[in-house]
Amino acid sequence: MSSDDLKSRALALRAAGNTPKQIARTLGIPRSQAVALVHTSPTPRPGRAAVPDPLLVGCWISRQWSNGLTITGQPADWVDDTDLPPLAIGAGLASVYVVREHNTTELSACGYLVDTYCQGVKNAAPPSIVDRRDLAGFVAEFFAAYHNAPLPAPITLAQDLVLGAVDYARTLGLDPHPDFYQARTHLGTWQPPSRITFGHNGKPHFQQGPYDDPARIIRILNRTIGPGNYHYTVAINDNQQ
Repeated sequence: MSSDDLKSRALALRAAGNTPKQIARTLGIPRSQAVALVHTSPTPRPGRAAVPDPLLVGCWISRQWSNGLTITGQPADWVDDTDLPPLAIGAGLASVYVVREHNTTELSACGYLVDTYCQGVKNAAPPSIVDRRDLAGFVAEFFAAYHNAPLPAPITLAQDLVLGAVDYARTLGLDPHPDFYQARTHLGTWQPPSRITFGHNGKPHFQQGPYDDPARIIRILNRTIGPGNYHYTVAINDNQQ
């Protein structure tokens, strides 16, 4: 990892509320180096206002996003399907798409694949520039794997879901996908903690995906929270008896 990439990741982690000690552990560097990275960014000139987040154009989320989750003081605009059968298709794995202004003719879009039961952000699409006239097509393409159209969502839901899941996964010893750090800024300024209680009914549940290394993840969970303190669903390899 280059020094610029390391600094970018350190600053993103700091912006998300991590301490230098947590940043050092996440990046595998000495604490002294983490402190240096987060304190060597340019200091704003006195009296100069912070640069506001680019205007939010829209935010969408896949259905069943709340399946198995507990939400404290759920806002009225945090909507989902009313039928949430246990471990239905889409449960525990939500997709979020956030679009902000770029210029008068173009928009900037980011996407996140969130494992709300265990791993946090499993994948992320860094900012990409799309033509404003083609936005509906890009939204449809991003959610093409789902049977139903996504739900419009407020940015507060996207923040609590994506960033809250990242924080939850870190308590289990699991870091977000590397591209998350480039996509983080589209979520804007967030005030933790999340109103969402992650895990399937509050307990970690690892569901193996096609690109997961189940042995590695189970080894990490055994080390951080101990055997018997989580559930898991893994594929059986017919070649291994």
